[in-house]
Amino acid sequence: MPPSPVKETEAMLEWYRAMGVDEAVGETPFDCFAAEAPAPSPRKAAAPSGPARAPTLLAGNLIEAAASLAELEALVAGFEGCVLKRTAKSLCFARGSDTARLMLIGEAPGRDEDLQGKPFVGRAGKLLDRMLASIGLSEEHVYITNTVYWRPPGNRTPTPEEIEACAPFLARQIELLDPAVLVLLGGAAAKSILGTSEGIMRLRGKWLSYDCAGRAVPTLATLHPAYLLRNPEAKRLAWRDMLMVKQALS
Repeated sequence: MPPSPVKETEAMLEWYRAMGVDEAVGETPFDCFAAEAPAPSPRKAAAPSGPARAPTLLAGNLIEAAASLAELEALVAGFEGCVLKRTAKSLCFARGSDTARLMLIGEAPGRDEDLQGKPFVGRAGKLLDRMLASIGLSEEHVYITNTVYWRPPGNRTPTPEEIEACAPFLARQIELLDPAVLVLLGGAAAKSILGTSEGIMRLRGKWLSYDCAGRAVPTLATLHPAYLLRNPEAKRLAWRDMLMVKQALS
């Protein structure tokens, strides 16, 4: 018995999903094979090669105009150079105080963050808040962000191109906040910020440095709260790291 039109359509849509199609370009069907070839467009100067170089160059030009974190957030909100923006519901720029001495950077927003438009507000964020509270800090004392500002579809890991597209904004964000201490949450954030290939277990528990406008910012990599939720026995290591942060801020 031949499949029904509904079943055929469902099978086709499932095939599209498996092939990576995640966005419709229009409501009206269009037969690209029947269309006439478009007229050649005027010749333009060659753009920089590579999937992420053009967005990165654009971001680098934009950030020079940002004199405050609020202005930078407005620029990020209007930035179209990161493909994650197409599928995310909200921009998750930061939460906390614009005058904080402690800055924390994670990897990427998740579902709860995408819904609320703030980083670290889900289960991992609640654990992070408790970790900070254990050393006498609250949201009023810290500034929290991620290496990318939009949720990757299905909470997948951000690609190097997506991280690179947001990197100039993040570098300017660190420069504008000018924190006394920088904490990198998890291996992904540590690797991208520090430009290293070492794993988080090798990086954590020791002071590193991040060059910010000619100033070496004391930097500590620690375990991501999401990892601690899955591996509670590792909380003792994170607690040692938090004590190091407390001492550095005192």
